[in-house]
Amino acid sequence: MIVPIETDFIRLDHLLKFMGALSTGGQAKMVIQDGLVKVNGEVCTMRGKKLRAGDCVDFEAFHYEVAKR
Repeated sequence: MIVPIETDFIRLDHLLKFMGALSTGGQAKMVIQDGLVKVNGEVCTMRGKKLRAGDCVDFEAFHYEVAKR
C-alpha cells in the first residue's frame, strides 16, 4: 500500500498508527521495540525512525511504501 506524505518524512510509529496497522501509539512502540517491524528489509527497533519517499515498511501482513505527494 502506498503511503503518500506531504512532508519530507514520517516517523515509523506514526506511519503504523496512521495507516491503521495498530490502533495506538503505545502498541506501535511495543511492536517496534520487540523487533517485529522491518524497514527496507531489515528489522528496525527505532520508533522515531524517519521514513522518506522510497522507504518500505513491513509488519505482519502489512506492506507500506512511502511516496512523496
